[in-house]
Amino acid sequence: MVDVIHEQLNQLKQWDTPTICNALETIDPKYASSGFTTTHMICSDPNLPPIVGFARTATIRARTPSSRATDQQEEITEAYYRHMAEGPQPTVAVIEDLDTPPGFGAWWGEVHTTVHRGLGGLGVVTNGSIRDLNACAPDFQMLAGNIGPSHGQV
Repeated sequence: MVDVIHEQLNQLKQWDTPTICNALETIDPKYASSGFTTTHMICSDPNLPPIVGFARTATIRARTPSSRATDQQEEITEAYYRHMAEGPQPTVAVIEDLDTPPGFGAWWGEVHTTVHRGLGGLGVVTNGSIRDLNACAPDFQMLAGNIGPSHGQV
């Protein structure tokens, strides 16, 4: 079963995103007006090959400090990492930044690209920001809304 899934993922790498969008529109016309980005996205390394994996979703914010107690924060962080590591793999993190505007703080940089790569992640798609481009995991792809210098509040 796993070999079939990986074979299917490898087949999907043959097509670019507009071709996939066209196929989805053929399957269901609602995808002609939903389910895709309409804002500019920054690619951290256009030389990397396409990534295809199982989406792991989450939300982040960095503009204001958390009001949760430290032990609650630790539980949330541990649950997040378990979610990112659970099978099947490979994974692609799809992270919505809830800040207004998105991208106040960069969750993605040297540390999180390395951690997520170790958890089986191939990359991230986020409306938020990225940083540490020269120090990120070398084979971890990032598509983001912008590049920013700070991680903001954690």
